[in-house]
Amino acid sequence: MGRPARSRSPAIEPPPEVTGLRSSKISFRSRKIVKTPSAKPLATTALAPLPPAPPPPVLPALSSPGELAAALSHLQAADPLLAAVIASTEAPTFAATPSLPAFHSLARSILYQQLAPSAADAIYARFLALLPSASAAAANVAADAVTVTPAAVLALAAADLRTIGVSGRKASYLHDLAARFAAGELSDSAVAAMDEAALLAELTKVRGVGEWTVHMFMIFSLHRPDVLPCGDLGVRKGVQELYNLKGLPNPEEMVALCERWRPYRSVGAWYMWRLMESKGAAAKKKNKGNASS
Repeated sequence: MGRPARSRSPAIEPPPEVTGLRSSKISFRSRKIVKTPSAKPLATTALAPLPPAPPPPVLPALSSPGELAAALSHLQAADPLLAAVIASTEAPTFAATPSLPAFHSLARSILYQQLAPSAADAIYARFLALLPSASAAAANVAADAVTVTPAAVLALAAADLRTIGVSGRKASYLHDLAARFAAGELSDSAVAAMDEAALLAELTKVRGVGEWTVHMFMIFSLHRPDVLPCGDLGVRKGVQELYNLKGLPNPEEMVALCERWRPYRSVGAWYMWRLMESKGAAAKKKNKGNASS
């Protein structure tokens, strides 16, 4: 086969230094620029802004008649592994009687933060004794019957709280909580009506109240049925044990793994705590048996 024919290149005029005094002119052909009309904007119809989506409904509390039975039935059908734990564990109880008002419950949660139960119980009893209604506590009235109000807490100086074992930092947390309730930013009725997202957004504005505290408040005070405390170590360890995972699941993995429990993830979390308690009790019993043998 012959070589492909070379295309002829146009003659190139030598540069000026080669042609001496001859000047070289570069000719060019002007191009006609055709202007295209700009595209007309499409006619738009003015649309009214969409109204904000309504918040998801607040589900009935687990203390409502029949709700706990419905939760157990759903979890047993949705998760065979969890069903085995439910079958071997005593069912939870969520008191049907009214729980503590929101302010009282949140103040109690702050006092109990990062303390052993026995130490927290002692400080909480001394805290109630500081309040104006201390006479009720002294008369052997149940501690929960003592009224804990924002005004009463604001009347306590930080020095008063320190005398009963409350740190200066926790005293500031209690005063911040009381100030927000006293100003009307929060109220017992408003808190009871908020969904999970709103509760997290509003309550975590209070100094010393984080996501974990809000989750515990929702489960044990408001008896909300579908709260998953992804950051709680006991719940995470329970999920790891339940599904025989190699590692501790992170919050994103927790959401995916526990999706089948919805809308009763609070009850599923409760069983994870019980699962780890039973495992710890079994290990202690085994160690005690080995030591005595």
